[in-house]
Formats: sequence, C-alpha cells, structure tokens
Amino acid sequence: MSTKTLKGKTVVITGASSGAGRAAAEAFALEGCNVVLAARGKEGLEETLSLCRDLEVVALAVPTDVSVWEEVENLAQQALQFNGRIDIWINNAGVMATGKFDDMPPQIIQQIINTNLTGYLFGARAVLPIFKKQGEGILINNVSVGGWMPVPYGTAYSASKFGLRGMVEALQGEVSEFPDIHISALYPGMLRSTGNMHSAKYSGFNAKIPPMALDPRELADMMVKVAKRPKKENYPDWTAFAMKYAYGLFPKTVINTGSAAMRMMMKFGNQSETNGNILVPSSEPHRIYGETMLPVPSRKTKKLMFAATLGAAAYV
Repeated sequence: MSTKTLKGKTVVITGASSGAGRAAAEAFALEGCNVVLAARGKEGLEETLSLCRDLEVVALAVPTDVSVWEEVENLAQQALQFNGRIDIWINNAGVMATGKFDDMPPQIIQQIINTNLTGYLFGARAVLPIFKKQGEGILINNVSVGGWMPVPYGTAYSASKFGLRGMVEALQGEVSEFPDIHISALYPGMLRSTGNMHSAKYSGFNAKIPPMALDPRELADMMVKVAKRPKKENYPDWTAFAMKYAYGLFPKTVINTGSAAMRMMMKFGNQSETNGNILVPSSEPHRIYGETMLPVPSRKTKKLMFAATLGAAAYV
C-alpha cells in the first residue's frame, strides 16, 4: 500500500459513534478516504456519518454489534461492496466497567469480553481473508496501555486487554509471510473521550478524566500515521509509555498503590451503580470529548512535564 496518500482508500472503523472512533472517522475523512462506520447506536452513528459527508467524502454507516459474528461479517461484506476493497480496518469498539469484581453481574463480565476481545477477533477474522485476496491491507487495533498493565478494580477490562495484546502478537506472526499485510497495535493511556462517561460503574463514585489524558484527535492522528507507515507497536502519548515502563520495573508497587487509591475513593462513594453502555448502545453525549476534572493544560505545558519526567527517569 502506498504511504504517500490515503485518498480514495476504504477504511472501516468500529465504535464510530463517539470518542476515538468519531475522531478517527473525522481524521480519515480529512485524508480523503472512503469511510465505513460501525457502532451499535444508530443515533450517534448517523451523527458521525453526517460529519464525514460534511467533509465531502463518501461514507457509509452500518449498525453493528461487534460481539455478534453475523453482524461483523455483514459489515465486512457491505464495506467490500461499497468500494470493491477494504484497505484499512480499525478495531476500536470497546466498553469498560470499574468496581469490585465480585459485585459485577456475570452478564456484564461476559459482555466486556465479548465486545473488547471477541469483537476484535471477529473483526480480524472478517477482514484478513479479504486482505489476503487483495495481497495487502492494514489492521489497526486500538488496544490501550491496559494491554501491558492491569487496571485497578477493572478486572474484566484488564483481562480483555491482555488478551488483545496476545491476539495482536499472534496474528503478526501469522501474517509474517505476507509482506504487504500489517497488524498494528496502539497502546494509548487514558483518553479525554466520552468513554468514561459511558462506562459501567460499581464503585460508588464517578471520577472525571484527568486533564493530562490523551486528546482523542491525537490518537486519531496516530491511526492515520500508522495507516501510512505501519508499525507493529505504537504509543500515542508519553504517559502510556511511562506507565508501561513503571509497571515493568515495579509491578507490585504500581498495582497495589493504584488499588489502594481506588479503595479509598470507593470508601467515600455514594453514587448508585450503573451498567453504562455494556449491554445497550451509548446514550448521550455522542461526541468526541468527555468531561475533565480540571482545565486541560496546553501542549507546551505537556511538553514541559514530559521533559521533567524524562529528566527524573534519567536521574533514577
């Protein structure tokens, strides 16, 4: 696949109704791609479709539950009929739940695995035969740094993300005999998207996103870069790499400290439990950005903090 331009390429994006998925749709539309959008929620999906058409690209919306094989297979076939080929497939749909594992309903645990892990497996299974027939294609998987380190009181989510990293690395080995088929993984840290607002909560509190969280549009820009020049492993933000590095050095300290902090917050939490968007499509808001607990720092401030972190790491 040419790395000079993506204009005219067909890209499929799951989880496109809000957050990183909507940002990705916008980013690839700005590149002049033919965009095929998938999500469970029809309202948010239609809004993203309108966004892409306003950017004057050809776009198609296919309501899809990625945890259902027949729907993913239908998505692939509709995308193939849309422009005769699929150049890029982005596995992005995901859900999350926080709280004590033994407080979570079994059906919630099951659906987290169905969406986050099985959904990506189904996406890969649907598109790889098409890539092989074409002789080229790029599968981009939005995994999260949670593929390298567990999320405190996010057991089912962590299980799905560790599983995704295994899926990606196994598939990279399988396609190694096809020089123009690429399997890429993105490992961002926490996103400043609506994901936290839509998540299931069994912890008694609703924490807002830290202001240093990654801008979903920056993650989308990384997806575009990977589509142009595929790499197996990608870190869109320095915080994700720093967290992976810290966990690799001090795994017990990191998970125990994070778990203790969560227990402290849960001790004073008094909000009712919610299943979020685990079993049903996301409700409002259907947008790219979520709510942060503090004002978002400028890029200059982020760079200064990054430099300070590097200096501290070098000193240690």
